[in-house]
Amino acid sequence: MEIKKRNILSEQSKSEGQPQFYKLSEKTIKILTDRIKDEYTAHYFYRAAANWCNDKNYKKASEFFQKEAKSELKHSEKIQNYMTGFNIIPQIPQAETKHSFESLVDVVYGAYEMELGLMKEYNKNSQELFTEDITSFDFLTEFREIQKGAVVEYNDLINAIDLIDKTNKFEVLYFEQTYF
Repeated sequence: MEIKKRNILSEQSKSEGQPQFYKLSEKTIKILTDRIKDEYTAHYFYRAAANWCNDKNYKKASEFFQKEAKSELKHSEKIQNYMTGFNIIPQIPQAETKHSFESLVDVVYGAYEMELGLMKEYNKNSQELFTEDITSFDFLTEFREIQKGAVVEYNDLINAIDLIDKTNKFEVLYFEQTYF
């Protein structure tokens, strides 16, 4: 096995004296860069949601969304580490940072829409990469699973919201205390 590696490297390096590193395609780089932006957008959404909830005295929901915000940063970091592993220095695009909310229900609905949209993007990207970059396809498997879990989690929260009168502050507080 070691001999084969040396032969491959010596073939690649004949012209320059150094091995030619595998490069991610421009398409893969664009896909991953777009997902970095989405993960940062999600981070800022959840950070804003945590701040809003804290201000409205939804302490459990605030703590929940703080954890969500930290999780989104970790997702972005994983994508960036994947790219740097292939000698690509990720460009971090500007993400949406301003988010406003009318109610806790509004926050949950917004989170659901965002997570569902991101799940669809990871699914679409995986389909695009399946035939031309199986390594990146495999890398995205974890993110498809994460997004599926997030969508299911917010489905459950929305199902619980449907059990209450969304205009009754006491019932919304009960929802928050029960489900966060």
